[in-house]
Amino acid sequence: MAIRDILEIPHPILRQRAKRVRRVDKKLLRLAYDMVDTMRAAGGVGLAANQVGELRRLVVIDIPEEEEARIYINPEILRREGEREVEEGCLSHVGYRALINRSVWVRFGALDHTEKAVRIDAEDLLAQAIEHEVDHLNGILYLDHLADHANLYRVDQDGHRLDAEGRRIEDDEPDAAPPRSEEDAPASMKIR
Repeated sequence: MAIRDILEIPHPILRQRAKRVRRVDKKLLRLAYDMVDTMRAAGGVGLAANQVGELRRLVVIDIPEEEEARIYINPEILRREGEREVEEGCLSHVGYRALINRSVWVRFGALDHTEKAVRIDAEDLLAQAIEHEVDHLNGILYLDHLADHANLYRVDQDGHRLDAEGRRIEDDEPDAAPPRSEEDAPASMKIR
């Protein structure tokens, strides 16, 4: 497959609503597999088609403890419960993270890559990732969820917070490596 360019804020496509997929064909699946390669090359957990310039309702998600990436066509959040504060970043806004509110639990429906209808109850990182990517498909960025712009901060390539001059804050610990199992995962896993 191929690695595609990821569009960055303020590209106008990132603010457009993606169109519903009417037919799953080889071209769509090629796009999905390209998106998986692109997401992995960029070190991400999720990627929406409009982030690579395609206004189609298609997302890919790669949970660290799972071997295969998930492909969801026409994903739709059917129900949400609870609220929690999580740290989030975005492949379209590299070098920044923010504290935002996401649901504790979501139920979503979609088609998978085999055109099978799936309905999944998700929590933790999967719930956060699906909310983040469905937001992208609706032209919403994680920055739109900021209650306070003070919650947005810069990070270096190792995940250390940076001060206003771009210097590493010495008492800040870098992001930990992704947990190896579900029970090791903190509730505030990061989306990159």
